[in-house]
Amino acid sequence: MATVTFRNATRIYPKTDRPAVDNLNLGIHDGEFLVLVGPSGCGKTTSLRMLAGLEDVDSGTILIDGTEVITLPPRSRDIAMVFQNYALYPHMNVAENMGFALKIAKVKRADIAARVRDAAKILDLEDYLDRKPGQLSGGQRQRVAMGRAIVRQPRVFLMDEPLSNLDAKLRVATRTQIAALQRRLDVTTVYVTHDQVEAMTMGDRVAVMKDGVLQQVDVPRTLYDSPVNAFVAGFIGSPAMNLIAGAIVTEGVKIGSTVVPLTPALKNAAGPGAVTVGLRPEGLELASEGDGIRAVVHLVEELGAEAYIYAQLANGVSEDSLTAKSDIIARVDPHGSPKPGEAVYLRVKDGAMLLFGAETGARINDR
Repeated sequence: MATVTFRNATRIYPKTDRPAVDNLNLGIHDGEFLVLVGPSGCGKTTSLRMLAGLEDVDSGTILIDGTEVITLPPRSRDIAMVFQNYALYPHMNVAENMGFALKIAKVKRADIAARVRDAAKILDLEDYLDRKPGQLSGGQRQRVAMGRAIVRQPRVFLMDEPLSNLDAKLRVATRTQIAALQRRLDVTTVYVTHDQVEAMTMGDRVAVMKDGVLQQVDVPRTLYDSPVNAFVAGFIGSPAMNLIAGAIVTEGVKIGSTVVPLTPALKNAAGPGAVTVGLRPEGLELASEGDGIRAVVHLVEELGAEAYIYAQLANGVSEDSLTAKSDIIARVDPHGSPKPGEAVYLRVKDGAMLLFGAETGARINDR
């Protein structure tokens, strides 16, 4: 096990205008499962590859257990990677694939066999050790790739979108297995994904990146409830948080044609003028006429246990104002949900509204 520390770590690719990773400062605890998440091009995979030694660090440094590793080759960093494409040798069986790195390292044959058996037992692969990768399902091949990393007994696991090649149902099952396995092995793990649901369900902490810059790192619940800016608020959560152009007026904040009251502290913190209003779909509820934000339903998404309505704000902001987005999503009771074309009123639940700076995107706090 080990700690991992990024200190002002920066990577600038040749002939590019901005860093792929810009002054990353991030500490990962011993035995922690940390997930790097963000949209394509945000720098999460580059950060992982910098830690692995597959990308140069142009400035700053990276430490494993307090020791700088940026000058060490990948093989000397005592890490093991699990890739998106499995990278299994097709002519080798499962046992040979899992033990190949140990064979190259000249570990004794008996020790290799023992480690492979132990890993196969953990991963439920004991019945497949003699099979070739072509005879396995996608989920089984991913477990073999995991086994190859486990037998090396590294200080740090690095996982680069290992589930992206699996179908939706298998991804859910496999992410549960990986999270449980990591907790059983108690090995420091850095996991990269673009799927925020994956990140929220697997990580002890989640680090959100955008344009090479770390936006926020915290436990999943804090990211969801207390995002530091509009980007994190909109990225974390499914469906995404409603981010709507609003304006602070005397009575509160104006959203579309409706004014929603604010606490004096939040109103004073926001000051006059434009803001971005953040509302989670579950932070809204259907209300009686005249009570809440007026909107017109244009789509109802029935999911069995719940339903989501997608609506257009009545007299919403124009295309050339602060934002062109004026749709609002609300989670409602699936029994008796409104129909497309129907006008509804959506009441904001107590404490459910967040405000962000219209230009900076930074969270506006009332304290």
